[in-house]
Amino acid sequence: MPATKERLMIVLSRHIGKGRGIGVEALARTIEAPSRQVRKFVTELRQDGVAVCGTPQHGYYIAGTVEELEETCQFLRQRALHSLTLESRLRKVPFADLVGQLHLRT
Repeated sequence: MPATKERLMIVLSRHIGKGRGIGVEALARTIEAPSRQVRKFVTELRQDGVAVCGTPQHGYYIAGTVEELEETCQFLRQRALHSLTLESRLRKVPFADLVGQLHLRT
């Protein structure tokens, strides 16, 4: 069976909640794909609106509570803001000016 995001979703459906997380290497072995591909599939599932959470301590899992989903959303927001901060420093533009220049598709 080829590695697909649907196959990953089937595996993750058995890992609901932080306490049932599974590491990326174990997921990679289970769906027979490189860990980089697993991360790509996780991104695709998130883009599809699936509440895939993940931490280095707990691995990947489907949010079992609103709080778990909120933790993941906060983590993703922090990571995005950090990347934007780095960009503003590289471009030597104030953060507010950089963010004001972003054009997001709606």
